[in-house]
Amino acid sequence: MRPEDLWEFTRRQPFEPYRIHLTGGKTYDIVHPDQVIVFRSRIIMVVGYENGVPEHSEHVALNHIVRIQELQAEAAPTR
Repeated sequence: MRPEDLWEFTRRQPFEPYRIHLTGGKTYDIVHPDQVIVFRSRIIMVVGYENGVPEHSEHVALNHIVRIQELQAEAAPTR
């Protein structure tokens, strides 16, 4: 994934939550634009919150991002 693509996704207005899919099958939900810092070859994501304070961060190389999925685009279950 190109850093410009991820930057554009993260900074769009209004922000829309998305899910990052990595090689190996792991996923991360990004629910706020300040949750991700985009660098040329990697990202740093804030992961896990307790009482509104981040617990830790994850560093991921951009070449491990397989795809991004918009969470708003998921179909709601029909009744």
